[in-house]
Amino acid sequence: MHSNEKLIRDFYAAFASRDAAAMAQCYHPDIMFSDPAFPMLRGTEASAMWAMLTSRAKNDFEIILTMARADDQGGHANWEAKYTFTQTGRKVHNRIDAVFAFRDGKIIRHIDRFPFWRWSRQALGPIGTLLGWSLPIKIMIRKKARAALAQFMDRDDYPKP
Repeated sequence: MHSNEKLIRDFYAAFASRDAAAMAQCYHPDIMFSDPAFPMLRGTEASAMWAMLTSRAKNDFEIILTMARADDQGGHANWEAKYTFTQTGRKVHNRIDAVFAFRDGKIIRHIDRFPFWRWSRQALGPIGTLLGWSLPIKIMIRKKARAALAQFMDRDDYPKP
């Protein structure tokens, strides 16, 4: 197994165990992470986002890595997340396609892709079904996610870089 594939597998094993510190160890200090809810997180923001999400996870939280491959040039993974969306109490089963780039034996770029409308239908219910495809809903979700991350990073018990 290529060392970069092992790095991807280690990242998702840590995620499945809700070990945000181990996840952060897989990231390069200059990490750039992006997904439909958290676009363009850089550096400590990316690790803080995982710490926030794992700290909020309920007992039904499950991460399943269904495929991972990598070489010197980059990597790819398919994974699934099953959880309760804390804001609405609704069950979500999200299927995500991830791409990676590496530097110095760490993940330097991590981009998760999934259909936002499919996620919003599950997480938001009727509002997501009716409007989850729309830019205003996507912007609202992104603003709430960004605000929650800023609040999480401002907590006294969150380690400052």
